[in-house]
Amino acid sequence: MSIARFLRISAHLQMLPVLESGEETLVGGQAVMEGVMMRAPHSYCVAVRKPNGEIVTEEQAIPRMSEKYPLFKYPILRGLGTLGQAMTLGFRALKFSANTALDDGTKSRGEKPAEVASWMMTANLVFSLGVFIFLYKFIPLYLATLLGKGVPALSGRFATNMADGVIRMAIFLTFLFLLSLMKEIHRVFEYHGAEHKVVFNFESGKPVTVENAQKFVTFHPRCGTSFLLVVMAISMICYALLPIDGFMPRFLARIALLPFIAGISYELIRFAAKRQGTMMGLLTAPGLWLQRVTTKPPDDSQTAVAIHALEGAMTLEAAQGGELVVA
Repeated sequence: MSIARFLRISAHLQMLPVLESGEETLVGGQAVMEGVMMRAPHSYCVAVRKPNGEIVTEEQAIPRMSEKYPLFKYPILRGLGTLGQAMTLGFRALKFSANTALDDGTKSRGEKPAEVASWMMTANLVFSLGVFIFLYKFIPLYLATLLGKGVPALSGRFATNMADGVIRMAIFLTFLFLLSLMKEIHRVFEYHGAEHKVVFNFESGKPVTVENAQKFVTFHPRCGTSFLLVVMAISMICYALLPIDGFMPRFLARIALLPFIAGISYELIRFAAKRQGTMMGLLTAPGLWLQRVTTKPPDDSQTAVAIHALEGAMTLEAAQGGELVVA
């Protein structure tokens, strides 16, 4: 794997929480390289368009985490289980799309197409996790601590933690904007928009077609973009209430509290997404605004790929005896 490809996959891994829907719903999905992954309650399908225009898919039956492990039926824990499974499936779908991108159809019959080695994907995952901790945990706290030393008014525990949160948010928004300037990521955002349109189309009860899907907006309240913004807001509150001083104890506490904050944020998003138009629904509003960056209007061919993924997931769901009915 070349350095350029390694960094491109790393950028996609950094975007996984932004591009996926972690809610246990009828259908949800995620954008990948030149494709879309869609999942139903007990199945998933990723559809990717090859360089030659052909659409290829990978399907698999999957149990809900709450069915496989009853512990994940409880509040907060159910969020961790669902999000963990969503990230695992997203990683698998990304690997499939990366391998598909390498298959340009030039291999002779019987010759195995090039693939991204599993150990390289694992190395990329470890690298991406390290970048995440450094960029969103170490750097904001370090800069907030330096700021507190230079500005006495910002040296207190509460002020330092608030400054840390503001810096983290600024880094996230800047990183997101810079990634959106990359041509490849821009296309992923178009597939992200296609995924949202097709999910909206399905939830409307109307026949799922390219024409119908294109009539819907690309901004969805269950998007991972909304989730991440809520995580950052909850983090600011939690960190400010911690009776901890000193750089290293604060840094370690931020890492240790990640699962708890993610679980709380999941519950809030889950609650707010069902109450759009109410005061609680305003919780998802910033994420909907930010989706103007993370989703872009797709063309018909991209929407067709998203529909292909949805149909694959629904067909597999039906084969298992599942019945998808929109309430």
